[in-house]
Amino acid sequence: MIQPSLPSRLHAPHPLRPLCLVSIALLCNAALPSHAQDTSRIARVTVYPGSATVERVAKVPAGARSLTLGCLPASLDAQSLQINADPAVRVGEFNVLTEDRDVAAGCASPLDGRIRELEDQIAGVKAEASALQLVDGYLRSVAQTGAGTEAAAPATTAARAATPTPVQITATAEVLRKSGQDSAARAHQLQRKQEALELALKPLVAERDRVASQRARVVTVTIHLAAEREAELRLSYQVRGPGWQPSYRATLDANKSTVLIERQALVAQNSGEDWGNVQLTLSTGQPGRATQGRLPREWTLDVAQPPRPMAAAAPAMAMAAAPSPVARSRNVTEEDKISFDVSTLDKGFATEFAVPQRITVPSSGQRVTLALGSHTAPATLITRTAPAVEDAAYVVAQIAQPPGVWPAGPAGLYRDGAFVGNGRIDFGAPSAGAPAGSTSLSFGRDERVTVRAEPVQDLTGSTGFTGSRTERKTRRAYSVENRHTTAITLQVLHAAPVSRNEKIEVESRYQPQPAETAWNRTPGTAAWLQPLAAGATAQFSAEHTIRYPKDIELLERQ
Repeated sequence: MIQPSLPSRLHAPHPLRPLCLVSIALLCNAALPSHAQDTSRIARVTVYPGSATVERVAKVPAGARSLTLGCLPASLDAQSLQINADPAVRVGEFNVLTEDRDVAAGCASPLDGRIRELEDQIAGVKAEASALQLVDGYLRSVAQTGAGTEAAAPATTAARAATPTPVQITATAEVLRKSGQDSAARAHQLQRKQEALELALKPLVAERDRVASQRARVVTVTIHLAAEREAELRLSYQVRGPGWQPSYRATLDANKSTVLIERQALVAQNSGEDWGNVQLTLSTGQPGRATQGRLPREWTLDVAQPPRPMAAAAPAMAMAAAPSPVARSRNVTEEDKISFDVSTLDKGFATEFAVPQRITVPSSGQRVTLALGSHTAPATLITRTAPAVEDAAYVVAQIAQPPGVWPAGPAGLYRDGAFVGNGRIDFGAPSAGAPAGSTSLSFGRDERVTVRAEPVQDLTGSTGFTGSRTERKTRRAYSVENRHTTAITLQVLHAAPVSRNEKIEVESRYQPQPAETAWNRTPGTAAWLQPLAAGATAQFSAEHTIRYPKDIELLERQ
């Protein structure tokens, strides 16, 4: 029988070849991804006072049937979960699981790798230092052996021949010196390197322990879906704790009568996940507050019934009455109370500030300051003084509300480039003496305005037909000198007595007549407002007459 040639064997059809092809096809189909791995990233964060909405974006491969996003913060509000996907992805039900961080797979701290790397480097440094100690011990033994041989050398000819010559001793000593010096220098370098590595390791370990304590529990979200092709899925949720606060920097240019207002925002969060390179939006909304305000209760009038005898004490096992819904809502309101308050709203119900650049906010409570722009506003400058309280004058700038939204917040105050103190910008709240829709900022003392208050003149006597009433006259006088080279607008404030009882009569006379007698909506507060030329001095006086019956004791608060 003739055997087929070798090429014929190679090209001959094999009965198992179709089965192999089918098996490979089945294996390939089985390898298609049905469960997408978590490769999500935080793309956008909207920060509210006391909470934040985090938006994650995940890639869903074609053919995926589920997606699991793990290691989410425990402060996640499950009721706020929202899932949006491209039209190529059909989203079904989702599950939320909260478990201990140590149990959840893949939730190790991202700092663990860096910590292990530093620990390995420290171990390597210690090993090299131990080797140098062995070298140092060997060199010491060689030096001691050489010295002993030289001292105990025998007088024989062979021994004298084995004794090292002075040249050999010098060379050996030089080698020992150089080796010992190099060993000591290297040991010192290793010690310094170990100290630097331990110094770098300490904050990383502290941060890992802090994050681990905050993230003792984590949340895992599993989403069932069907992806026809590769697409994106967006998951948004709210977390409690993050917040932001507006702040300002106000710089007064006294020569131009302008104030440069730089708008800033302080952002901090400790939610358990870092916001790295995200699109940040600051909102004045308050999603965690009550959705409905308190309603008025019924007001009824009835005839009071006569008191009934005291009933016996209720049994100890009696159930306490449940608090009313009104009381419960009041408690929730007090718990949710926050210090941030904005009166002007935008976008219908809230104001949003979109930060143009991407921001990184670590989950360590670190306060990140963001610049939100600046505005130069014209200001009305007033030199204000209250001589009865203090012999000093202060520079006050009144600013109308600039265009746009300006939430209330603290402000650092600067005058002609120098820091003078802190204030607060709030265009929504009444400001001291400022018109509606404006605010006033005090930029420190005006050292070129001299204020003097004369001694108080106080006289008391009796009046009435039978001398049954007491009459008291009080006179106060002030002088203000402008030592500037230009004129100023001077405002002098004085508190006059105000009667709270019809039996007490008060009569006030001023020289000159003040512009207001109820300044800043305060009865009795007189305000003189007038220009004062350069080098000029202005005089002000106030005389008050108080009459009241002698049989009453006058209660005076000042």
